Amino acid sequence: MSFTPAEQAPTLPGVGALPEPSNLAVAARIAQLLLAEHEHVDHQDVFALNRAHGALVETVRILLRAVGAEPAEAKGSALVRTPGGDKRCPAAHPDDPTPCTGPPTVTVLDAHNAGADGCQHHGARLLASLDGGRVYGLPHATPGTAIRVFQAAAGLRPFCWVERGEHQ
Repeated sequence: MSFTPAEQAPTLPGVGALPEPSNLAVAARIAQLLLAEHEHVDHQDVFALNRAHGALVETVRILLRAVGAEPAEAKGSALVRTPGGDKRCPAAHPDDPTPCTGPPTVTVLDAHNAGADGCQHHGARLLASLDGGRVYGLPHATPGTAIRVFQAAAGLRPFCWVERGEHQ
């Protein structure tokens, strides 16, 4: 048996590589995917709401960049809370106006093991707002951090910033 290397078939005239999609086309496709993924959210699931909110914010940001309405190097917006734009931890609820008390030192998990790392302040507020939530200290946290967050959460009402009338 002899071996003959395969050859590339000639391309047809006028047919070649597909043109690169425009930034707007890519942004629109990302928006479609994220909207489809987060269209129906369980409003009792705080983590699902936070994920959906973050996805929608990112979708709008990508679309704005594609049409040149927001500079690509912007770190945050005065109109929209962006991850890293206001330096808050992932456990901070979008409607909770309070700042972080330090770097993320705990992971808070809900009953379905969805979780978020957070500072002690937002970790306690998030834990107080969950049914069946658990808290674990991150490896770099000081010993007893998870216990302090658990005890602080025991003294908080769920979504305490709503009852106190705290605003952004």
